[in-house]
Amino acid sequence: MAQKICYCGRKKPPAKCCERFLSGRELPKTVEQLMRSRYSAYALGGRGRYLLDTWFPPTAVGLNEESLSSPGPEWLELKVHRSSQDNDKGTVEFSARYKTAAGAEEIQHEKSVFQRLAGRWYYVGGEVSK
Repeated sequence: MAQKICYCGRKKPPAKCCERFLSGRELPKTVEQLMRSRYSAYALGGRGRYLLDTWFPPTAVGLNEESLSSPGPEWLELKVHRSSQDNDKGTVEFSARYKTAAGAEEIQHEKSVFQRLAGRWYYVGGEVSK
């Protein structure tokens, strides 16, 4: 059965939301689209290539496709609190609810920073809190 709403929580089918970015058919036009598609990549798992390709190269040192594709927590819900873009810089503040390997539910709060290079948005890094 096809997923009815996107993994990022938007009330759209994945094909009309994040899947178009994950498949490489389109590039995200906004920092929020990129952040949501990266969340979907983590939620789906096995999308290390996409995560690496959307990571700002100078801050991706030491990361690799295999480790980014490895199973992580079970991502349950995404809430975007605010996002902004100004020229080639952007930020997204969000909370993501997840289940740990031990079965406990936790929330990760992050303020992510993005940079646009040659018309393409990249994730630079973020300030993470719980």
